[in-house]
Parts: sequence; C-alpha cells; structure tokens
Amino acid sequence: MANPELIERAEVLIEALPYIRAFQGKTLVIKYGGAAMEQADLKEQFAKDVLLLRLVGIRPVIVHGGGPQIGALMKRLGKEPRFVGGMRVTDEETVQIVEMVLVGKINKEIVGLINLHGGRAVGLSGKDASLLRAHKRLHRMPDGTSADIGLVGEVESVNPEPIRLLEENGFIPVIAPIGVGAEGETYNINADLVAGDVAAALFAEKLIHLTDVTGINGEDGRLVSTLTKREAERLIKAGVIDGGMLPKVESSLRALTGGAQKAHIIDGRVPHAILLEVLTKEGIGTEIVL
Repeated sequence: MANPELIERAEVLIEALPYIRAFQGKTLVIKYGGAAMEQADLKEQFAKDVLLLRLVGIRPVIVHGGGPQIGALMKRLGKEPRFVGGMRVTDEETVQIVEMVLVGKINKEIVGLINLHGGRAVGLSGKDASLLRAHKRLHRMPDGTSADIGLVGEVESVNPEPIRLLEENGFIPVIAPIGVGAEGETYNINADLVAGDVAAALFAEKLIHLTDVTGINGEDGRLVSTLTKREAERLIKAGVIDGGMLPKVESSLRALTGGAQKAHIIDGRVPHAILLEVLTKEGIGTEIVL
C-alpha cells in the first residue's frame, strides 16, 4: 500500500486542477507588500508561488511598494520623512530617493529572486514605454480641504502594451509604482492604487492585495469573507475601514469598475497565501465584488 501522505499530496494537486484549468491564460495582478516582502522565508515562498502560477499557464503581474525601505534610506541620508494625513510629503530630493529605492533596489531584488528559482521576471517602472502616465494628486484632509504634498501622483492612464508583450512571451512583469508626468516629471504613486489601475487596464481575472492582516473585519470585529461595493462604502463611512486599508479597498473598487473580475485582500504572512487563494475551493481573506 502506498504511503497515505503521498496519496494526500497527489489529492491536493488534483484539487487544484479545476482552478488551474479555469485560470489558464488569465492575468492575476498581485500587489506585493508588507511582511511577505520583508521576511526572508516569505520572500522565498512568494517567488516560488509566482513561478508555479506562471508554469501552470496563469499570468502573474506584480506591483510592489516599499514605504518602510524608503523611510529607512531617507533617515540614513539624514532626511526626516514628513507625512500629512498618512501620505508621504515628496519634494524633488525625496522623489529621487523614492525612485532609487523602488526602481533601483526593491524592483531588482524581486526580479532577481524569481529568476533565481528559474522564472523569467522583468522589472518595469511607470516610465518604461510610458506605462504609468500621472498627474499631481492633492491630498484630501479630513476637514475636506486639499493639501499639496509635492510630487505625489495619481494614475492618469496605464499603457497595457508592454505588460501584454511580456506576458505573451512567458515573462513575469514586476512593476515599480513610479509615474511620469506630461513634462517628464517623476511622480511617487501609492502602490495599492497602481495595482488597481493596472488590474483594470489588463481586465485581470483577479487583483490580489497581500497585507499584514487576515482581511477586512466588519463592525463586530469578525472577518468578512465577501464584501460588496455598497457594504464597503458603508464601512468606510462608519470608520470601520480606515488607515492603510482605505487605498486597498479603493484600489479593489477601481479595478472592478474598470473591468477586473474579482479583488481579494489576503494575509501575506500566511505561507503560500497566493496559492491558497487561487488554487483552493475555500480561498482566504476577503473577496470584494461589485
């Protein structure tokens, strides 16, 4: 008699079959951030998970942030980070540091790790082939007034062509959230919002946000497994969804209204979180639908 553990492993693979079939050739946009991006063991797993998806014919596209790393380098360079309403004030010098960290360091680390495991990842910033056209985003204060926080951008348009070209040739695009303005100026853009706009432009099957929480909790503090647009707006009004979760929900709603099929907010601290979400019946975290 064969080892029951081996049979169980085979059954797990069989369970994934209908999902592999359903998502083959489809695009998944993954917003990579939080602990999954900072802990060595989770980084390694993330790279392998993304590669597995690509090898079974699914098309992952990664959008990454890098807030903590930007803050750390600014301090090392003797520049004190300033925030207004949770948003980084970005002057000319800061945007250069942001670009150095996001494009020069983090983007290449992610690309290198996926390629180390046998993948074919290619790094892009919003400047490549005018991938992310942007304009200045004024920050809305709680009292309704707008604050100018410098070179912080809002995505104006996404050029899906370079991403499609890479996807169709078996590559994994890894995108840094740096946008370019009409005069060639550089904009620092919230990575959550970039992920939503990229998912919409690609008509992605799924947008998956990796976070450091189990998902979205309702007023009773319990995890909400499926959240509609109406319910999300109600929880935002009630102040239940706030802080760092706001751009993730805004991003998910933008993706859905723009043509993506589903959006998910999942816990990136869970080993193989992406595979659990995509290739199992139960899934994890919160699913957002229109």
